[in-house]
Amino acid sequence: MAGWTPTLPPGTAPLYERLLDALRADIASGALGDGDRLPPQRDLAHRLGLGLGTVTRAYVEAEKAGLVQAHVGRGSFVHGPSTREGAPARPADDAAPINLSQNIAPLAPSAARIGETLARLRRRPDLLENLAYAPSAGLERQRRAGAAWLQRSAGLDGADWRRTLCCAGAQHALTLALSTLCRPGDTVLCEAATFPGFKALADHVGYRLRGVAMDGQGLLPEALDRAAADGARVVFLLPSLQNPTGRTMGAARRAEIVAVARRRDLTIVEDGIYAIFGDETEAPPLAVLAPERTFYVTGVSKSLAPGLRVGFLVAPPGDHFERLLGAVRAQFYAPPNFGGLIATQWIEDGAADAIAAEIRAEMAARLDLARALLGSAMEPPGSAASPHVWLPMSELEAERLAGRTLRGGVELTPPAAPIVEPGLTTGVRLCLGAARDQAELERGLRVVASALAGVEERPRAVI
Repeated sequence: MAGWTPTLPPGTAPLYERLLDALRADIASGALGDGDRLPPQRDLAHRLGLGLGTVTRAYVEAEKAGLVQAHVGRGSFVHGPSTREGAPARPADDAAPINLSQNIAPLAPSAARIGETLARLRRRPDLLENLAYAPSAGLERQRRAGAAWLQRSAGLDGADWRRTLCCAGAQHALTLALSTLCRPGDTVLCEAATFPGFKALADHVGYRLRGVAMDGQGLLPEALDRAAADGARVVFLLPSLQNPTGRTMGAARRAEIVAVARRRDLTIVEDGIYAIFGDETEAPPLAVLAPERTFYVTGVSKSLAPGLRVGFLVAPPGDHFERLLGAVRAQFYAPPNFGGLIATQWIEDGAADAIAAEIRAEMAARLDLARALLGSAMEPPGSAASPHVWLPMSELEAERLAGRTLRGGVELTPPAAPIVEPGLTTGVRLCLGAARDQAELERGLRVVASALAGVEERPRAVI
């Protein structure tokens, strides 16, 4: 785009770095697309009132980071995230269903930075340490980075790196926590509709799930109290943007849940993976309110990049940490290092905050699209940046909707996947992050809106 005139972000960083950040942001937002031609360096320098050397340095660094490609005699062209090495390729056939079934983060913010990050990793003094086995809890620098990230991204004040384990994703952290608390056949309490991955874990190991009634803020304290009276000792829940419903517990509700857990001697396994998408005024995690009985599980796949399988598990005080280490040694000996190394680099240099902020902004825009197209059929989620929304309806209506949308070229989460107690909660989850861009998401949402009205879109391909 020869007329590109960026707005340099404020700050004390050198001008060439601020220009590079502006270029990166405009690529991530779509203001600059793959193949767009950048202005000649001299023209841009004149337009922005910068020295030619500053612009040249920014272009050189952009090429090193894989953001642009320079061709002698032709100029510099945006090398967008859809074509850079390691970024997702667009399907050759646009007949593939639009994906509204996977709860994953848009890739553009992380894809715009990965080339530069890999270059920086080569200069890290601790790079070669990552070729050796890590301690069972993970490398200390990665554990410290994880604890710092939890404090500033999830409100987990006082997160102690010495009780933080590095894991191969949040699902792995959840597996570790439950393996130290439960045996096959034990009952685990959870929301009536819950995270499908948790259901899969329970089915694989043999835990018995008991769904607990919910309202607009999630788990009902009185229902939890009744369920725990039968002898269950563990409850799994997502207080922030509950998956699949998008409901969020307020401060009073969280205090009531903690009171029940203490009265019934329940151990809490708290999944905080969506806390980063919550509102700034959101109440603190349960792990802050009841640190003595809460295992806190999270990861970076929702907030930074889906393929970055890095999770963190914060154990309560006592002997829980040692028991978790025993589970680690028995199951996989030590966590993998290099995914954690990338996450640590991003946490330490501030890229993690920038990526998460861009993903939040993108999810807010996508949620606005969903509101505009689905209206009252969609239950308002607990945050303006929720990555998923809930369409409450009967079990039969949910199955019909999934069938209609699939025939129209849109794939939804299977309606039964998150449901634990069909008599308490049923509906359909829509995931807003997996669509390649907002235009594709809009097409998918229009198919959903037509299917809700009982009108089937013409299929784009035989499925």
